[in-house]
Amino acid sequence: MSADAGKRQAAEAAMTYIDNGSIIGVGTGSTVNLFIECLARDPGRIRAAVSSSDASTRLLEDAGIEVMDLNHAGPLDLYVDGADESNRHLSLIKGGGGALTREKIIAGASRRFVCIADDTKLVGTLGAFPLPVEVIPMARSFVAREIVKRIGGQPELREGFTTDNGNVILDVRNLGIAEPVKFERTLNDIPGVVTNGLFALRGADVLLLGGANGVQTLEA
Repeated sequence: MSADAGKRQAAEAAMTYIDNGSIIGVGTGSTVNLFIECLARDPGRIRAAVSSSDASTRLLEDAGIEVMDLNHAGPLDLYVDGADESNRHLSLIKGGGGALTREKIIAGASRRFVCIADDTKLVGTLGAFPLPVEVIPMARSFVAREIVKRIGGQPELREGFTTDNGNVILDVRNLGIAEPVKFERTLNDIPGVVTNGLFALRGADVLLLGGANGVQTLEA
C-alpha cells in the first residue's frame, strides 16, 4: 500500500470523531488536505473551522466551509492535523509545512487532538525528521548557535521560506530526541524562538495510522 493510500485511510477515519454542528480546528499538510476533501463531501457536518494556515484556509473556503478566527470561535472540541513523526507516547514532530506556530496554538485550544498519518510516521525515537524551529528573523544566527550549544544537532535555514507569521524556520538535523518534553522546554527558553515543532507538552490524544492492515488507533 502506498503512503498516500494510508494517509487517506487515516483522514477518512478522523471523520468519526466529529460532532455534528461543531467548530473544529484543521491543520496543514498533505494528509490534512485529504481530510479537507472528506469534509468537502459533507460540508454541513461542521458549523465552521479554525485553520492553521493560509493554504488550508483556501481549501476549506473552496469547499464551502466557513473559516473562523480562533478569537471568535473560543475553545474547540476537536483539532485534526497530521505529523511528520510520532512516537508511541504520541509526542510528535510537526512543521514540515511551516505552520507549526498556528498548529500549536490551535492544538492547545482544543479539548481533543486527533493526529492522522500513514503508518511510516511511527518511530521509536523522534529526530530522524529535521525538527523545525520558527525564529524571529533578527535572531536567526543567535538562535542557531544556542541550539547547537544547548541540544546539539545541525540547524539549517529553510531557504526561500517565510512563515505565515513573517518569520523564518531553522530545520535542526541529526537529533535523537529521547526526552521530547525536556527538548521542547529547552528550545522554548531560547530568546528569539517563536515555537518549535515538538508537540510533547501538548501531544496528540489519538493517533490514527493508515496502512496495509487498515487503520491502527493509538490513544494517550
